[in-house]
Amino acid sequence: MKQLSRCHNIGDLRRRARKMLPAPMFHYIDGGSDDEWTLRRNTAAFDDYELQPGYLVDIGTIDLKTDVLGIELDLPFFLSPTGMSRLFHHEKEYAAARAAAHYGTLYTLSAIATTSIEDIAAVPGLRGMFQIYILRDRELTREFVQRCRASGYHALCLTVDTPLAGNRERDLVTGMTMPPRFGLKSFWSFATHPYWAMNLALHPDFRLANVAHRVDALDGRVMGLVEYVNSQFDRTVTWRDAEWLAQQWDGPFVIKGLQTVADAKRAADIGAAGIMVSNHGGRQLDAVSATIDCIPAIADAVGDRLDVICDGGIRRGTHIIKALAMGAKACSIGRPYLYGLAAGGQAGVERALYLLKAELERSLALLGCRRIDELNRSHVSTRIR
Repeated sequence: MKQLSRCHNIGDLRRRARKMLPAPMFHYIDGGSDDEWTLRRNTAAFDDYELQPGYLVDIGTIDLKTDVLGIELDLPFFLSPTGMSRLFHHEKEYAAARAAAHYGTLYTLSAIATTSIEDIAAVPGLRGMFQIYILRDRELTREFVQRCRASGYHALCLTVDTPLAGNRERDLVTGMTMPPRFGLKSFWSFATHPYWAMNLALHPDFRLANVAHRVDALDGRVMGLVEYVNSQFDRTVTWRDAEWLAQQWDGPFVIKGLQTVADAKRAADIGAAGIMVSNHGGRQLDAVSATIDCIPAIADAVGDRLDVICDGGIRRGTHIIKALAMGAKACSIGRPYLYGLAAGGQAGVERALYLLKAELERSLALLGCRRIDELNRSHVSTRIR
């Protein structure tokens, strides 16, 4: 797609996504909670750290491979779970999973995806992880585990920072609902985005594919996303439940949404293989620390016991380098690949991965490193303000 070739960074893909999507869908990707302070800070915080290059190093070959959660990935970053990809493009989760497989990295399917566990598992070359919530219906949680095991998923990821939905005011302003509908707030935006609207008519399936067989998750109604989330998630979940789920899975188990050393230690104690240090992209509790600011202390505390993954705010290859140098084993991306998905389906996701890979290779070489495992704290300094 010619327009994608003109996207030279993730910011360009974001601008392209904004042109392609009706306002409710774009702001659902782009927005955060409350004042969106944490949303902004997640990316801005990377500017507080400077890279320290070394020269006269043989950089004839650059190797981006890394081992994380017991598997080798061709890239030191992977695709984080994001719900309801059908909102952004009719190729849905398939586009992201196929792009991840093409680039030899991990794809994480969300429990509230619009494509089933089994259908994504059938993507050739997939390295798959399934993101799960402990829902009020514990039998459904057990069923998720069984289906993932039967389908050959490598790892299970429990998201813990969503006992209820954050205050996402952009969704209230734009009238965002699931499934999408033409309301007074959004009619003009739908009308002025004919490509998306046409594909809504041609591909109208917005089912939450992994729960639709048990209950109609939307109960035949159109409801706000916040209302849906609050109706399904269990506010009584504790560490005991997380430990129970890890035992049910009996494989690489990841906890997503932790931000403190104390919680990271608890995760290690219950047998987690990794943690995704994350504030849900600034979409839950506002005014919490940027993810990158949490990495050094957590890596020092538990980095020898489990894999520490940096999730949040990444827009450049240099951001990935900074996170890895400060102790993360890998990074995960959400918005960057969703911007690509909205901009051009699978080709757009591949463009996002290509851009980050190219930036990462170039920056690693300019830093004077040949391999990811050569990165360490000596390559980063805190900027003097």
